[in-house]
Amino acid sequence: MAEVVTGKKGAPRVDMTPMVDLGFLLITFFMLTTTMSQQAGMDIQMPFDDGKNKENTKIKESNALTILLGKNNKVFYYQGLNEPELKLTTFKPDGIRKLLIQKKAEIGEKMFVLIKPLPKASYQNIVDILDELAITAVPSYTLTKVAKEDQELVFKNGYTEESDE
Repeated sequence: MAEVVTGKKGAPRVDMTPMVDLGFLLITFFMLTTTMSQQAGMDIQMPFDDGKNKENTKIKESNALTILLGKNNKVFYYQGLNEPELKLTTFKPDGIRKLLIQKKAEIGEKMFVLIKPLPKASYQNIVDILDELAITAVPSYTLTKVAKEDQELVFKNGYTEESDE
């Protein structure tokens, strides 16, 4: 440990060299015993595929809300499945979150959200919409491929992937 050393004038002095070793031992100990931060992830429960039931799930048209994710944070949506009226919103809390809360209040627990990313939608937008669904506690949703009819509907309403560059 530290030892007391007397100098020329007889004043005692404490040698702190062994304390440096102790400090490094403590730093090493705490570095090796602490857990590093865990990677943040989202728990998603996937359905079990037993290979027997290949029939598509039927959704009541009035309970369906389709969300189309476009390039540059564009969020299109429509309710129902046939002859939809396409609308545009944002990822801001007064945009998609307000819409999901409103539709959930109207439809109830039977609400089903179809998420369809367009070809140039970003991965971050998919994560953002899944976060919004978790925040608003939407009970049922699916992430699926965008249909050709949905792409045509979006482009028919004046949105083109090239115009957003």
